[in-house]
Amino acid sequence: QVQLVESGGGLVQPGGSLRLSCSTSGSISNIHVMAWYRQAPGEQRGLVASITSSGSTNYVDAVKGRFTISRDNALTTVYLQMNSLNPEDTAVYYCNIVSIRQGVQNYWGQGTQVTVSS
Repeated sequence: QVQLVESGGGLVQPGGSLRLSCSTSGSISNIHVMAWYRQAPGEQRGLVASITSSGSTNYVDAVKGRFTISRDNALTTVYLQMNSLNPEDTAVYYCNIVSIRQGVQNYWGQGTQVTVSS
């Protein structure tokens, strides 16, 4: 079974930066979208940023200009560079990969905690 392994979370002060990484433990064919979601305490999980296999990106308004999503050419790793962090960015961040091959397959990371506090 393919698993997504996340890393890069931690505690950072307001205005600081973090870079999240998500790597696949196995080969995933026909990747359509790679994305990052986040879930703050008491809130539902929501999309933060996504990138298609062709390189098209999309961001939620709250992170535009501060976050950057990217991936390697082999589509084995997806990154989220987070700059100018504020306390509202505090959440558990989850990696998500969607593949389309004889149907839709969804893969999720275990989640990594990001805490922005002074």
